[in-house]
Amino acid sequence: MAKHDQYTASRKVVGATEVDDIPSAEEKLKGVEHWYQDNHKMINNVVIGVLAVVLGYFAYDKFYKAPRIEKSNDAIFRAQTYFGMDSLNWALNGDGDKLGFVKIIDKYSGTPAANLSKYYAGICYLKMGDFAKAEKYLKDFNGKGTMVADVAKGSLGDALMEQNKTDDAIKAYLDAASNEDNLFLAPIYLERAGMAYEIKNNPAEAIKMYRKIKDRFPMSQQARTIDKNLARLGDFNP
Repeated sequence: MAKHDQYTASRKVVGATEVDDIPSAEEKLKGVEHWYQDNHKMINNVVIGVLAVVLGYFAYDKFYKAPRIEKSNDAIFRAQTYFGMDSLNWALNGDGDKLGFVKIIDKYSGTPAANLSKYYAGICYLKMGDFAKAEKYLKDFNGKGTMVADVAKGSLGDALMEQNKTDDAIKAYLDAASNEDNLFLAPIYLERAGMAYEIKNNPAEAIKMYRKIKDRFPMSQQARTIDKNLARLGDFNP
């Protein structure tokens, strides 16, 4: 046989062998079935476990979490009403029928209303002159994503200043003023930071705060009188 014919014949044999070695679709299916029979308990347990987690979360969210949020929202409404009326004691401690902010924080822990109640409680205590409690609640409040985030930071600064914690107060004021898009609050807390620096006998930093108000917030209420602060510190540059 010629070499070419031998090679061709040899190639056909190898090819036939390879084809014979490839399992058919039916054999593959049987292999999967055998594997499933051997492992179906484990598979079923995994599936059941996943379903249990999903259904458990759904049940928690629908039958526990959602009702708690709804109840906490109802509770905070009355407390906010008292807060708006400046009835601070009732806002904090309730009226004997409805809960106040302190109880809402405890009873509905983890809800948005409980978190917001920490802000209100902090402001109530600040107005009442209990600055240590005001500091506690305002520090616990998570203001991220809320409309009162900057006010909470600035109010924390006020509570700290009242306790002569000047360095911490300055940090809080600067944090409150860091949102320069807030054209109303940023210059207020920059001015308070400047005053705190003056109390610390650090006129250079105080001047920086006042200059920032003048340069970046020229239309603010604080900018109208800021030259007096600068002049008091010896900065007469226009």
